[in-house]
Amino acid sequence: MQQSDPEDALVDAVMTASRALLAVAARSLAAVDEDVTLPQYRTLVVLAQYGARRPADLAASLAVTPSTATRMCDRLVAKGLIDRERADDDRRAVAVALTRDGEDLVRNVTGHRREELGRLLGAMPQDRRQAVVEGLRSFSEAAGEVAETEWAVAPTRL
Repeated sequence: MQQSDPEDALVDAVMTASRALLAVAARSLAAVDEDVTLPQYRTLVVLAQYGARRPADLAASLAVTPSTATRMCDRLVAKGLIDRERADDDRRAVAVALTRDGEDLVRNVTGHRREELGRLLGAMPQDRRQAVVEGLRSFSEAAGEVAETEWAVAPTRL
């Protein structure tokens, strides 16, 4: 079906690509840990990107209610993937941070994603790759995503 409106065509193209990217993320997560859901993994990624955060700040980053973020943190603490830390100067102040197991999970899933994305992008014509780089960087900036090389827990390759 042809789109007459360039904006509709752009949205359709990004939606199609997002389905493919979500499938890669889901397969990569399942390859490492089938007990972690995609929303839980997104929480781990935010902590990997920004470091320890107050639950209220985490909720804002995830665009969920504070109670949803608290329940998510409870589940991730139970799985040993994050810890709650209290500030020395204010025992009421709590922050959540990745444990070593949480860091390892993010690194491993990221490695699997990089590997699969590398295969998919390798099938793309060479002369179209730079346009993809520029388009995706613009999209990521508009979404407020941190560049891959600027995470607090730097992803590594498998």
